[in-house]
Amino acid sequence: MSMNFMYNMFSSDLAVDLGTANTLIYVKGRGVVSSEPSVVAINSNTREILAIGQEAKNMLGRTPANISAVRPMKDGVIADYDTTEKMIRYFILKVHNRKSLVRPRMVICIPSGVTQVEKRAVKDSAIQAGAREVYLIEEPMAAAIGAGLPIQEPSGNMVVDIGGGTTEVAVISLSGIVYANSVRVGGDEMDDNIVNYIKRQYNLLIGTATAEDLKIKLGSAFPLENEIKTEIKGRDLVTGIPKTIEISDSEIREALKESIGKIVDAVRIALEQTPPELSADIVDRGIVLTGGGALLKNLDKRLSHETGLPIIVSDDPLKAVALGSGKVLDDLELLKKVAVE
Repeated sequence: MSMNFMYNMFSSDLAVDLGTANTLIYVKGRGVVSSEPSVVAINSNTREILAIGQEAKNMLGRTPANISAVRPMKDGVIADYDTTEKMIRYFILKVHNRKSLVRPRMVICIPSGVTQVEKRAVKDSAIQAGAREVYLIEEPMAAAIGAGLPIQEPSGNMVVDIGGGTTEVAVISLSGIVYANSVRVGGDEMDDNIVNYIKRQYNLLIGTATAEDLKIKLGSAFPLENEIKTEIKGRDLVTGIPKTIEISDSEIREALKESIGKIVDAVRIALEQTPPELSADIVDRGIVLTGGGALLKNLDKRLSHETGLPIIVSDDPLKAVALGSGKVLDDLELLKKVAVE
């Protein structure tokens, strides 16, 4: 058994896509081993952590007064430092499910527009949670690598990564980001739009979990071939009594109009700001969509309709950032090129 193999077998290096909605963990040599919601349930009296991940997400909107389910990441950055650190520590221990002696090297993805203070916060939480060294890479770069784009070549690659808190639009060439813009629109805002729309149209109050369900089942960015409808339950604001109504995909499209408009605008602006030589490449190659938002029905059609360019949805959009940061973890030369200070 070669030393190298031994080392890989026991290697504990991790890449983390620390997202607003989900946190994915890639372990060197094992691929993506964990994908859980970035939610932590806390007992508000004792500050004790009761659940993390999927178990905590199931509690959102359903907790008694002394328990609060919180999302420590907001708009792609850390909103609650202590809780984020505990969440990272939990995920590290979960994937290593053994000795706490492991001090992994970690690659963590951050949105492209974050400040030095925000970068510092991510690094510090990871070190506090037990990382030996921490490298930061920008999400659109990780997404492009994960989607298999030839980012090291001198040609333009455009990637649009739509996450829970942010949408990142970037043009990448020669392992560097030529243009990047991060807009704070993502799956969370879409869920809020749906909640507000149903409140306005029907005087019905629904929770964000129901809204997310509606977005997944009915949400679209461009008319569908066949109409789809579904029933939802919520609380009538007039009578205060629970009731059921029927909603169609065109209503959800109306609810999401503004958020999708912002994403389309961000793509347009990026195309206007791209150097002409690279624009020529993007015409040939098209724009690659990654992130959970890339799963929104007909978003590719809508963007193609607005820009006239080919739009490609990456193979596993939810995992693109995690896979990209994992590839970087396996390739130190590349890591040196793409890590940000």
